[in-house]
Amino acid sequence: MSGKPDGPEDRVRRFAAIWSRAVFPLTPTCSTRTEFEEQLLPLAERLSCALRAPAFQAAEGRAVGAALVAAHCTDPEALSRSLDCVDAYLVLYCGGDGDREALRSRSARLQHAMSAGYAQALRERTLAEQEAIAQAALRAQGVVAQALHASEARFRAVFEGAAIGIGIADLEGNILQVNDALMRMFGGGEQLVRGRNVKDWTHADDAPQVWRLYDELVQGEREHYHLEKAFYRPDGTVLWTNLTVSLLRDADGTPQYQLALMEDTTERRLLNLRLRYEATHDALTGLPNRTLFFERLEKVLGAGEEQRFGLCYLDLDGFKTINDSLGHAAGDRLLVEVADRLQSCATAPGEMVARLGGDEFVALTTGPDAQREVDELAARIMNALLAPIGIDGRELTVRGSIGIVEGAAGERSAAEVLRSADITMYRAKSAGGNRFELADPEADARTITRHGLTTALPAALDRGEFFIEYQPLVHLGDGSVRGAEALVRWLHPQHGVLGPDRFIPLAEHTGLIVPLGRWVLEQSVRQAREWRARHADAGRFRINVNLSPCQLTHPALVQDTVDILERAGVEPDVLCLEVTESALIGADDDLLKPLRRLAEMGVDIALDDFGTGYSNLANLRRLPVSILKLDRSFTQSMQQFPADPVDLKIVEGIVSLAHSLDLAVTVEGVETGAQAEQLRILGCDTAQGWYYARPGPPERLHELALADATG
Repeated sequence: MSGKPDGPEDRVRRFAAIWSRAVFPLTPTCSTRTEFEEQLLPLAERLSCALRAPAFQAAEGRAVGAALVAAHCTDPEALSRSLDCVDAYLVLYCGGDGDREALRSRSARLQHAMSAGYAQALRERTLAEQEAIAQAALRAQGVVAQALHASEARFRAVFEGAAIGIGIADLEGNILQVNDALMRMFGGGEQLVRGRNVKDWTHADDAPQVWRLYDELVQGEREHYHLEKAFYRPDGTVLWTNLTVSLLRDADGTPQYQLALMEDTTERRLLNLRLRYEATHDALTGLPNRTLFFERLEKVLGAGEEQRFGLCYLDLDGFKTINDSLGHAAGDRLLVEVADRLQSCATAPGEMVARLGGDEFVALTTGPDAQREVDELAARIMNALLAPIGIDGRELTVRGSIGIVEGAAGERSAAEVLRSADITMYRAKSAGGNRFELADPEADARTITRHGLTTALPAALDRGEFFIEYQPLVHLGDGSVRGAEALVRWLHPQHGVLGPDRFIPLAEHTGLIVPLGRWVLEQSVRQAREWRARHADAGRFRINVNLSPCQLTHPALVQDTVDILERAGVEPDVLCLEVTESALIGADDDLLKPLRRLAEMGVDIALDDFGTGYSNLANLRRLPVSILKLDRSFTQSMQQFPADPVDLKIVEGIVSLAHSLDLAVTVEGVETGAQAEQLRILGCDTAQGWYYARPGPPERLHELALADATG
């Protein structure tokens, strides 16, 4: 052996070889096994491609099933062995590096498609045989008048040698003759079949049109009909057949007999039922899966507004920790036990429990009192999870978060109901877990809007939907404009202008804050350059840009800032980066290193929202900041007259401490002249707020600067 790993073509050929060895003994063919393997190789390649295709291709599976019939693999055991080979070896040899669980699911669906294609092709072949036999019978009847003995011999040969069941009855339904194949189907002797009346063969599963078609045929109103019908065997078991019944007329065209052709489809039906079960039930827990649950939910929701429903959406709290610490095998046993407990909770008629995947389960109840019943169902589920679960000698405590949706059918689609339950479940989880919450349409709308904004963020930056407003920073001593804070806005096509509180947290969560922050920094620095160019005395002007915690830890922060300043052709002292106090609590040297490098270059660093982060004032000595921005909560107390003396002392102490550390103090949220004067007396350096100007376009800053210069 060369040790060279098998390529994809080699692995497909190995799969085809295994397949041919399993099926060849059951296939009536003059080919050798090697030649038969070459016949199966293209089918194996089609299955391999369908397994790894981006989207599921049921047609490929059906084509392979039909090709088996074309290759004379018509023995029922041949299909069973083929499905077993696909189930056991297709993913192993042809799955590549794909997700095993997804590949096995795809393989199961391919098996179902193969069975459907096989059944369809076999049915078409049988129908062709049936038609040939029927035609032969009709021809035999016509030949009787001309050559009775010769036609009788030919008809008898067809009648007795056919692989399908054949029966002849008169127009009153009395069975006159049956062949051996039909007797074998019913599992008894000829005396158990012949002599009976067709009308005796009713079955509980007969469709309403079965006997209507029969009556039309014996009355001469139709020539034939074809349908699926069940029969009871003498031993009580059920025989399922594809039944074709034709009317036989004499030479004058008068109805005389009825001819029935039966194909035994019992095994095929059982196979389809097994495949249907596997396709609609969870392999691990045996509960209905997502597919079957959606079918049931859509049926309930389509029953009309008089029907009410209640749905519980359960997600286990901390299940990932169990998987990570004890392994997936232990996690699977835990899920099986949880599934059993949930199943025991669904005791009322119309209640259903299903597993959607992972550690997510749903429970559905219906009825006029669904609102009360779904609450009781959720309580039963929570109680069922209270008792610890023993896994590998450990007692594991399991808790869950449940989202509940209740309402009238017909108001929402199944997808909308499940989405609302999912959102509500996460609201319960966010509230601490181990609880259930009721769906809130307003909360759902906020969550959906939040999701919509999240998905729209990347394209919004590319389309240029963001813009910047500037709020001036005013010196409390002489009232001059010393700079401005850049505040980004989003001009959303549907929601209008959105403030940073609506989208900055989303940008931080998705990582888009880095390119968005870089864009804000670049635009703001360009604006500062234009400001300094238009105003001769603007050399002291500084632009303040907020820096998020995510940006603070980005490795390209320093280099991006240097590049932006160099491209704009301005000195670093034009820029002040604002970092919230909470972002620097407990910061280590690695986190502070980029800020120190920027400060050493001449960029000012401001500690924003100071006074809200409960940081140790002694830490100010180690932080590379040059400015403290007091939170607006300090100025709110000064709106009253007289101001709270305790608050005044706190501000005075902070200002004194900051100045002793050579730090400037800026105050936010100044709304009145009295506040501004009080802050000036306390020694604050600069301020911003609506008293001076609201955030606005850069042109307003030019106007304020001109007014300041001429004032």
